[in-house]
Amino acid sequence: MGSPKKNKKTYETPPHPWQQLRMEDESRLIQGYGLKNKKEIWKSESNLRNFRRKARELLAEVGRATETSKGVKQEKQQFLDKLKRYGLVEQDGTLDDVLGLKVRDILDRRLQSLVNKKGYARTPKQARQFITHGHIAVNGRKITVPSYLVKKSEENQISYSHTSPMKNEAHPERIEKVEEEL
Repeated sequence: MGSPKKNKKTYETPPHPWQQLRMEDESRLIQGYGLKNKKEIWKSESNLRNFRRKARELLAEVGRATETSKGVKQEKQQFLDKLKRYGLVEQDGTLDDVLGLKVRDILDRRLQSLVNKKGYARTPKQARQFITHGHIAVNGRKITVPSYLVKKSEENQISYSHTSPMKNEAHPERIEKVEEEL
């Protein structure tokens, strides 16, 4: 069963740790998304790997299913609905679209990326700082985890926390609306 204080890893490290091209790609992702370290990329890759694995299994089951097709179709629909809620697949998406997902698609759905994209922070690193310091809320609930995957329905409900000093329009770190329009 294991100790509750020592959780198991939620990611897999690369099989060849010193590949130059992979390391350069990871460095670009860290810089572009303001990630803390490569472990965050590996976690996103593991999530993507799990989504793809599930899609492949469902495609295989749909191909060979006859009398159990109702259960398989329901499982397939639930899986696609979950990915649609997170905005990873379009409304008319299929399992083949899941196989075409990239790591950037998952990184774009992180709270840190959306806070930066929506203009609540100047840089991805500042967005991460605002989140960890408790300045950002989603649907009125303070979120302090930069890797939180934001659902499509929650995307428009990202704002400053009601207890944050950033809520004040005159705060020096707050980006003015004039700058956003330029």
